[in-house]
Amino acid sequence: MSRHVDFIPGEATVAEAAELMGEIDVGALPVGSAENLEGLVTDRDILYRVVAKGLNGAEVLVRDVATRPVIGCGEEDTLQAAMDLMATHYIRRLPVRDGEGRVVGWITLADLARNLLVGSGPLQSALRDLTEAPG
Repeated sequence: MSRHVDFIPGEATVAEAAELMGEIDVGALPVGSAENLEGLVTDRDILYRVVAKGLNGAEVLVRDVATRPVIGCGEEDTLQAAMDLMATHYIRRLPVRDGEGRVVGWITLADLARNLLVGSGPLQSALRDLTEAPG
C-alpha cells in the first residue's frame, strides 16, 4: 500500500486530471480529499466518458465523469480481503480508510503483484527456473 495519495478536486477539469496523472505516472486519482472522497477518476473514465464522446477535456469537470461509489477497504483489513474486494468488483485500485473514514492509503494491482512476487518462494523459484533455463 502506498501511504502517499494524490487527490484531484472535483471542480478540476478532466484535462487537469489527465495532466496530473501523466506527471505522477498513475492511471487513476481519487476525487476530493482524504476526509471527503467524492469519487475516483481513471484513465478509462476519461477515455470512454470524454474522449470517445468527443467532449472537450478542458471544459468537462472531473466530478462529472468520476466513478461512484468508491469501493474501499479498512486499514485493518487483510491483504486477502483487499484482493477479494478488487476481484469481486473488477477494480484495479482500492482506497484504504482509517476508522473515521479518512483515506490513509492506496492499494493497486501493482502493489499486490509486488507483494505476491516478493512473498512467494515457490513463485520466485519457478520464475528463476524459467529465466535460467537453457535455450
